[in-house]
Amino acid sequence: MKYYYSIFISILFSCDNIYKNKSIFVGGNIINPSSKFVLIYKNEEMIDTIFLDEENKFSKRFFDLSPGVYKLEHPPKNESIFIEHGDSIWTRVNTADFNASISFSGIGSGKNNYLIKNKNQIKDEISFLSSKYSLDPLIFSSIIDSLLKIKNQNWKKIDSISKLSLLGKKITQSSYIYPYANRKERYYLIRGGSNIIQDKSKFLNFRKKLNYEEDELYSFEPYIKYLLSYINNIVINSDKNYSKTMSETSFNLNRLIVVDSTINSKKLRSTLFRSIAYEELINFKNHKNHKEFIDFFSKFQNGSENHINEIKTLYNSISLMQKGKKLPTIKLEDTNFNKINSNLIFDNKPTVIYFWSQTQMNYFKNTYKVVNRFKKKYPNYRYIGICIQPFNSLVLNFQRDSGILGEDQYAMINFENGSKKWVLTLLNKGLIVDENQVIKEGFGVFTSNNFESILKEFHQN
Repeated sequence: MKYYYSIFISILFSCDNIYKNKSIFVGGNIINPSSKFVLIYKNEEMIDTIFLDEENKFSKRFFDLSPGVYKLEHPPKNESIFIEHGDSIWTRVNTADFNASISFSGIGSGKNNYLIKNKNQIKDEISFLSSKYSLDPLIFSSIIDSLLKIKNQNWKKIDSISKLSLLGKKITQSSYIYPYANRKERYYLIRGGSNIIQDKSKFLNFRKKLNYEEDELYSFEPYIKYLLSYINNIVINSDKNYSKTMSETSFNLNRLIVVDSTINSKKLRSTLFRSIAYEELINFKNHKNHKEFIDFFSKFQNGSENHINEIKTLYNSISLMQKGKKLPTIKLEDTNFNKINSNLIFDNKPTVIYFWSQTQMNYFKNTYKVVNRFKKKYPNYRYIGICIQPFNSLVLNFQRDSGILGEDQYAMINFENGSKKWVLTLLNKGLIVDENQVIKEGFGVFTSNNFESILKEFHQN
């Protein structure tokens, strides 16, 4: 009888192991949370929402996720996470410095900590490499190759320790190969039209070692950024100025054509089409051309109806934020945590709206200095601050101690919904509406000279 019992227990444990090996566990602890949940995305498409508990922790076991790179978002911040079957990853992050503080533990943590460390190192090199664009192409290329060699040596260490899967090898290696290839593409983009690169084929020889149909990397940001730079170089003629040409709608129309003719992977095409369309639409100065652009974009077989709908929704939101339109209504809360529709916060007076985040209090302090300066110079406006996260008591106490009027401070309840309706693509955005909530400026940069010029113009009128 004991023999059969032992077999039964063995089968149970065996089934349990198979059950766990095919699943993926994701959990974590959010310090100083800026919202009440965590979102998981795959290539800009939301997979799940996980709510925080009383201790600001979240967790969930998934049974139907495919291995790959996902996005872990605690609005408004996010970070990439690479997960495979059998992983059990615990995340720790402090929203005061989200991207710098994030760390992982558990099964599958090694590859993710490597990716974060590698990303931060490459980010720290940006200013150094940007200062080298004036160098001879061979010297610039040798600098890149030296950095690439160092990263490759570091990668071999992590590979020997973590025993990476084939997909793990591809993603972790791509995390440094494609950012450095991107640097060479950008160098060529900036200097390719000059005679300084005499042997262009030799300089571009690095392309032969790269794969332009990496289907498994369709949601991996370093790879997509590289492909976009590569496409830019195909579109730009050597006799054109990149910085001027890239702001034209025709440039992005041509980029769509290049993707259509050179990229076969359905997933990659979809991601690239979406990225190009998004870049074009947030160039608000070109809005008059965007209906034509949307029609052109929609004709391509981009493989994702969600992306088509997303871009059309963005276009419609931008249209509703144009000068002369009434400001769309979103849900807000006041400093007493009362919920209120945004159309009810105005008091029949021209109003300036600026934005801030609880995770960037130094930014808020500097922004409020600008607010005080504007109040003195342009007193006919009311100035309303909108926090992009729901309020917490610590922030409200700080404001009270600083003498900041609570009646002029509100917070978004749902950042995703509010940011889409008001097309909040940067925190430094500034809005101006008249006494009837009609938009006078829907896409201003709050601390820019141009924004103050608009304030001055309407102040005088």
